[in-house]
Order: sequence, then C-alpha cells, then structure tokens
Amino acid sequence: MSISEYNGSAIVAMAGKDCVALATDTRFGISFKTVSTDFDRVYKMGPRIYMGMAGLVTDMYTVSARLRFRLNLYELRENRPVAPRVFFSMITNLLYERRFGSYFSAPVVAALDPVNGKPLIAAYDCIGDLEVVNDFFADGTSTEQLLGICETLWKPNMDSEELYEVISQCLLNAQDSDALAGWGAQVYIIEKDKVTKKTLKARLD
Repeated sequence: MSISEYNGSAIVAMAGKDCVALATDTRFGISFKTVSTDFDRVYKMGPRIYMGMAGLVTDMYTVSARLRFRLNLYELRENRPVAPRVFFSMITNLLYERRFGSYFSAPVVAALDPVNGKPLIAAYDCIGDLEVVNDFFADGTSTEQLLGICETLWKPNMDSEELYEVISQCLLNAQDSDALAGWGAQVYIIEKDKVTKKTLKARLD
C-alpha cells in the first residue's frame, strides 16, 4: 500500500453552468481500520474558493496550514481577497518548494471566477504540477471508480440541482467499491451568490 493511500480518501470536483461542486467522503482510517466517520477534508480558502485534499492526513494539515499563512500574508499586503488563479500559483509554489521531499497530499480546488462567474477546477500532483480542467477531476483511493462513473453521468451545462444529484451519485457509488473510503459524504455546491454544504449518508459496512 502506498503512503498516499494509508488514510484512504475519495474526492471529486465537477463543473456545471455557472456553478461548481466539490464532494469528499468522510472516512478517516489507518489502512483498513476506521478511526473516524465524520472527517472533513475540505477547506475554505476564499469567498468562492474551496480546496479538498487527498492523501496522507498529516501532510494535509501541514499543506493547508502553510497555505492559510500565505493567504493571510497576501490579503494583508494586497488588501483584497485572493483570486482563484493567484491561489492556484500559490499552491504550485508551495508544493514545488518541497519537490525533493514532497508532501504526500494532492489538492483539488473548485472555484468560481470572480469576473465572469465561470467554474474553475484545478488539480495537482505531490510536486505541484497544475492541471486545470473544465469538466471533472477525481482523486484519492477511489479514483478509478470515480472516473468511470463520472464519464458516464457528467454532461455540460448542468444547473446546481442537477450537478448536486450527479456528483452525489458518482461519489456514493464509487466509494461503495472502495474499502478505504466511504462512511458518508460531504458535497459543496458553489454558486455566484451562495455556497451550499450538504451531508449525505452512505453505507456503514
């Protein structure tokens, strides 16, 4: 088992029409032993910027804390909230600094462009290689299961309600086939005027 799979995780981001969704499972485990069933792996990094992380939990806390420190410095210096694409570069710089002893954690960011309201999804590997996608991105130990069902159910220009239904079904079905993820789910729907967080029940076996 890879160290990145040690704690288990399932995370997916999906774009809709003027909205974007981010969903994660709620299991925190040590290999196949479940420690907690209400673990939150999503961080609010800006008004319409949410970051989920897959991988080793200790590195998740380290990366999120260092990003929060840099965000606070940026806002003090610039006297404005960070823009999504600036935040994308901030993550790349942080991860690439540790390329010879990388963090075992991979961020997935879902955001709305503050200018035109279009969805933005950014994903990284452990050394900060950035990939911006316009449909969906999956990470964690359930990646293969997520990709298969997302390719089947996702379609362009979904409204927020349809996007919520699709991403929820994708995550719940994928994590049912993964012993390292599951035990519930959290879904964030990010729209121009609001952010909605919903908690889903899932199989507990």
